[in-house]
Amino acid sequence: MDVSFLGGPKPQLGVGVVAPFDFALDRELWRWIPDDVSLHLTRTPFVPVEVSLDLARLVSEHETLHAAVQALCAVSPQVVSYACTSGSFVGGVAGERAMCAAMTRAGERLPALTTSGALLEALREINAWRIAVVTPYTKSVTDSLEEYLKEAGVTVTGRAYLGLTRHIWRVPYRDVVDMARQAVVGAADALFISCTNLPTYDVIPQLEAELRMPVLSANQVTMWASLRAIGAEAVGPYQALVDPVARRGPASMTASWAPEEGAGIPRRGGLSEAAFAGSAVPSSEAEPADGLDVPPFHPPEEPGPPAPV
Repeated sequence: MDVSFLGGPKPQLGVGVVAPFDFALDRELWRWIPDDVSLHLTRTPFVPVEVSLDLARLVSEHETLHAAVQALCAVSPQVVSYACTSGSFVGGVAGERAMCAAMTRAGERLPALTTSGALLEALREINAWRIAVVTPYTKSVTDSLEEYLKEAGVTVTGRAYLGLTRHIWRVPYRDVVDMARQAVVGAADALFISCTNLPTYDVIPQLEAELRMPVLSANQVTMWASLRAIGAEAVGPYQALVDPVARRGPASMTASWAPEEGAGIPRRGGLSEAAFAGSAVPSSEAEPADGLDVPPFHPPEEPGPPAPV
């Protein structure tokens, strides 16, 4: 069979991704990627440290980034992204910018970005400066995220966190939804779900419809900004950041998108900040959150499919 008329594969558009060694959601990243773009992932070296501020610093060292970006450059991506929220906010705004500069140098002027920088870019895109925050982290790591956002001029109106130090990718969607409902307690412009190892793709449309505001997640903003940097568009049906139809839907009914005097979402009951046990917090690994004890949890040997929302 003569296939010469095909002319060979088309030139490849590639996004290089540097992820922490424990990143488990490669498949979720691909769900935002159009068919004509490839993802090239590499991971930071393993270190025997659980999720914490110490780990965030270790997986974002410039020497580590330099080696990872050099490895990615062997396949000629058009942009390099650092896919870790805590690793990119732990050094503050200046630290995030320094990470981008270090990756650009390692990639011989290749454009570079991080999850935390992509978050700020996404907030500018949707004009959201008061946000509710959901994280799987401990209190200290969640505090560090709030400090980063404050430094960038973003107000956190409410937050909820799990207190996890490992196995974050096993958190079911129902726990993410429960945290979101607790975090959105004031007049927020948007909700941000932090951590690239926390599954979020399928839950974003439901939360936007229920909360009537844009919902951003760490993986979503990372892929959106990466594709934007190379002139491509992310794929995410019914997600306000990436879908023009969704921007005209329920998520557009928030104060920042349709401003009116005193506008905002109704105040919801519950704590403005809570540590959720859900089904994912080992008590020996979690910090106490504002005096709330976290019940023990024993993860299954093999994670099952995400629970239906």
